[in-house]
Formats: sequence, C-alpha cells, structure tokens
Amino acid sequence: MKYRRISADCHIDLPWLPADLFVSEAPPALRSRMPRVVQDENGPRWITADGRHFGFVNGVGPRGNPYVPGRNAQTDRMAATGLYEDGKKGIRRCTDPHLRLRDMKEDGIDAEVIYGILGVAGRVGDAGVFDVMARIYNDWLRDFCSHYPDRHIGLASLPYGNIDETVAEVYRVARLGFKGIELACSFDMEPLCLPAWDALWRAVHEVDIPLHVHTTLPCPWDYPERFEGRTRRAVLFMIEGIFQIPSARNLGAMIGAGIFDSYPNIRIVFGESGIGWIPYVLRRLDFEYDKAFRDLDLALKPSEYWHRHCHATFQHDPVGIELLSAIGDHTVMWGADYPHADGLWPGSTDSLTQEFHDLPESVVRNITCENAARLYRLDS
Repeated sequence: MKYRRISADCHIDLPWLPADLFVSEAPPALRSRMPRVVQDENGPRWITADGRHFGFVNGVGPRGNPYVPGRNAQTDRMAATGLYEDGKKGIRRCTDPHLRLRDMKEDGIDAEVIYGILGVAGRVGDAGVFDVMARIYNDWLRDFCSHYPDRHIGLASLPYGNIDETVAEVYRVARLGFKGIELACSFDMEPLCLPAWDALWRAVHEVDIPLHVHTTLPCPWDYPERFEGRTRRAVLFMIEGIFQIPSARNLGAMIGAGIFDSYPNIRIVFGESGIGWIPYVLRRLDFEYDKAFRDLDLALKPSEYWHRHCHATFQHDPVGIELLSAIGDHTVMWGADYPHADGLWPGSTDSLTQEFHDLPESVVRNITCENAARLYRLDS
C-alpha cells in the first residue's frame, strides 16, 4: 500500500489483553502461576496467584492505572474519545484489530509498529512463567496482526533470564514471519555488554530482523508505592521525567562489546528513547574511545556504528529536532505512542505540524514514513 504516515512506536499493554489468555493457553502445570483477571472492590484487575498486580482491566498504560480525570492532560484527551468508557463496557479498542485500525485512521496513521506487554518480565518475578507468557503473547499477536498485516507491524516479545529460551524464541518468531523482535527489558537485566548475551546477538544476526530495546524504568515498578503524598509524586516525576536516559547505557554497552563488528546484520531500535541525548552520547563515546579505550579494537568510531546500525523513536523532542544534523535524519522515527499517556493520540497531526514546521519535506517524510518502511521492509 502507499504509506503517508507510519507510527514507529505504539503499544499493546497486558491490561487490554483477553482476560483468560494466559491461563487458557498455558501448560496445565503452569496455569495457576499465570496472570488472570479477578474482581475486587475496585473493579476487575489483573493479578497472579502470589498477589502480584498488573493493573485494572483496560486501564491506563502498561500499569493499568485507573483513569483519574484532571490528573494527566494527555489521558484526558484520550478519555474524551470514549476509550476508557468503552473499556469499562468490555470494548477493547486497543486489542480489537478493527477498532484499533479505526483509531489509527482518525489520527492519520496508515501503519504502526506495536511494542508489547512492557515491564511484565520484571514484575512477574518468575522467569519460567514469563518464558511461557512471551510465547503465548507472540502467538496471540501474530493472529491480531494477520487481519491487517500491512497496517499492524507487531514486535514479538523475547523472554530474558534464560538465554536458551530467548534464542529459541528468536528463531521461532522469525519462522512465524515477524518483522521485528523486542527484548523485554527490565531494570534488573544484566548489562548488554556481558558475554552471556552473545548467543542472542548471533541469533539476531542470523534471522536478520531488527531487535528493539524499549526504554524502561530505572527501578522496580512498585517503587513509587512505597511512598505517600508529595514524596510519591516527586518519585514519579523523577522516573517519568528521565526514564528515556537508560537507552544511552544500552547503546554504550553494545558498542563496547563489539557486537556490530562481530554481527554486521544486527539493526537495533531504541524504542521511545527520545533523540535529544544522542549527539552528546555519540561525542562522549568517541572521546572516551580515543582517550582510553583503543584496546577494545573497534573497526569504526563509536558514532559511526550509530549511523550504520541504529534507530531511535520519539514522540515529541524539540531539542532532538534542533540537533537533527548531528543525529542523522535517516536514523530516527516518529511514533504516536498509542495508547500511552506519554503519547500524542488523538492529536498526532497537530503535533507533527507544530514540531516539524521548519524541516524540509523530504526530512519529515523520512522521519514519519520512509525510515520505518525501509527498516521493516514495507512496500511504500
């Protein structure tokens, strides 16, 4: 099809999935450990047998928070479309492919890249359970995307904690036809420069589809719940204000480990990372390499790996737009971040007009369409 606008960062969150998905599809021995929906005094919520909470059914964002009018201006805009009221009625607009396509069209989006079940790996507290959850989710996602395969570009979710399971899922989802894979990152994940990850890099190189590393929280998901009042709000502000910065750590780890020299087919996407930090980090890495780390014996300067192998997605980043010549407009991709409170839907068109009004039309088209079309091998 002819694409005009591709959102390279959108989401499906666990609270919007079918209530019986993981229990019904899990092996019998694991069903009691799977997340499921229970009714409590505040409404239906996702929970595990050992009391871990995953949010209210059809709630706000990956946490499944209840919608509180006036708390967040972006959430209010989404609520005005009836998204959460529909959710209370059991109308799952985010996970009904036909209703989701309607939401996309009303926002001028022709196709979207869909990240999935953020933060679950770190929250479930059981690597064996998440291994199974990831496979179940990926099978469900394949079916979801099959209705509009040129519009919904789902990213298969990779488990972590057992590298053999991670690698096996890379090969399995590649055979299923996924155009991208996502490492289900968590704050407690081992640094990506460690040798333990070598088998993953080899597998990603061999299947030759992009690997996505979505930004995540720098602390446990329930950390803010330990506090009250203004202190809790300050902790949340700290987390939400800078949660994109850890992407710089992952970039430095991959370059330092030499994975792009060893596995030249690898293409990395830093999801929802923003882009304003990139010029500083690239120059810093180049400086440190020249000063003290030549023993790493890299074939290229660190910044050159960025331009050859990496992309980043963003929603709103005026600083990054100002520094675009240092980043490379071929490396960045715009995303609406539907249906998250950090996103733009249902106001994508207005946001793009405001943010990109000084850029050449060719650059805008690269950022909002062509880069994603090339990366995911879409016909545009």
